Amino acid sequence: MSAACWGYPLWGRVVDGYALALASLMLTSGTAGDLYGHRRVVLGGLVVFGAGSLACGLAPDVPVLVAARVVQGVGAALLLPGTLAIISRAFPDHAARARAIGVWAGIGSLALPAGPLLGGALTDGFGWRAIFLLNVPIVLVALVWAAVIVRESRERQARRLDLPGLLLGGLVLLAATYAFIEGGRAGADAPEVIAAAVLAVLAASALAAAEVRRGDDAMLPPSLLRRPAFDAANVTAGIMNLGTLGTLFVLMLFLQSVQHRSALLAGLTVIPLFAPLAVMAPFGGRITSRIGARLPAATGLLTATAGLALLTFAEPHSGYRLLLPAFLLWGIGMGLLTPAVVAAAIAAVPAERAGLASAMNNTARQTGGAIGIAVAGAVAGQPADETRFVRGFHAVALSAAGLYAAAAVLALIMLPGSLFPGGGER
Repeated sequence: MSAACWGYPLWGRVVDGYALALASLMLTSGTAGDLYGHRRVVLGGLVVFGAGSLACGLAPDVPVLVAARVVQGVGAALLLPGTLAIISRAFPDHAARARAIGVWAGIGSLALPAGPLLGGALTDGFGWRAIFLLNVPIVLVALVWAAVIVRESRERQARRLDLPGLLLGGLVLLAATYAFIEGGRAGADAPEVIAAAVLAVLAASALAAAEVRRGDDAMLPPSLLRRPAFDAANVTAGIMNLGTLGTLFVLMLFLQSVQHRSALLAGLTVIPLFAPLAVMAPFGGRITSRIGARLPAATGLLTATAGLALLTFAEPHSGYRLLLPAFLLWGIGMGLLTPAVVAAAIAAVPAERAGLASAMNNTARQTGGAIGIAVAGAVAGQPADETRFVRGFHAVALSAAGLYAAAAVLALIMLPGSLFPGGGER
């Protein structure tokens, strides 16, 4: 599906429907996996995601497509925390776990270069529906493989389900993400934006009070949130996706609508951005297992900062010689950063809360990504106004670079210099 063909309002709704469901349900699914078994939740997520993909491919109009994308988001929310939690249980040693997370990140990152390339080819050759229908056989294979290979894992000591925490946490994430998305589209003073922001604040206040009362049985135990390394890893993860997905969203519009590349050619153009991420992530995991998360995360952030800063020189008629080094630096930096922040978040909590830790880290990333797309789209505006759009694109890239530089300082101060038993805290 080409953003250039649909335009931001329709394309944004399709993206946002998925992002809202994913961000708001991640904590719920992570906690459910800890309590009821991650294998069960992952298998359920595959079924839901596959059904949503089929519905997307058969959608007769945009409203149905948006609804189907919400179903896809629910499935993805069930999947993501569970996969990391299964890895955490399979590799109790912190160093081995960091290496495994690097491999996980590298395999997951293969979808990033494949997405624009394969998506562009499918869109140009068969139409946008083929992108979603291709997921169906892939999900079926994954479902059979997971059912046969993956072992069940859950907490040995059962806790009470924190239903108020689950509901309030989902409401906070849904309202906050919606406020940012609609704020980017309709303006911060729009009534629906103000209402969503107020609802998010009220729900967050109620959540904080409820979690303090429940103590260790809480969905978000206050003791975990007082761990500096855990907080820093999640904040850094949120900034990572906020800057990356926001800039990437505007970049693809720039390549297609301003530089007039086809969807396929735009996908080929960004391979040097995503390929280093897939290649470097396992290497980043090995480095993290040896020296901890601090230096790999900070180095990755600063390297990506340099790549994003180079994008501020891109103009409508700029050649590939300018874009290539920007993409390479950005991708290499992300490859070092991703396994470091994920490993740091999981190492900072007790092993029995691996599902919650991975859920919080994924929630931070997905919420950051949804906010980044909304804000970047609002800042850049419509590609039809080319001059304003290019200025907005530069502002988005420069802002992302600034956020990455600030996150590098945070990583140097608060992320652990080593991963070791006992929570990984300093």
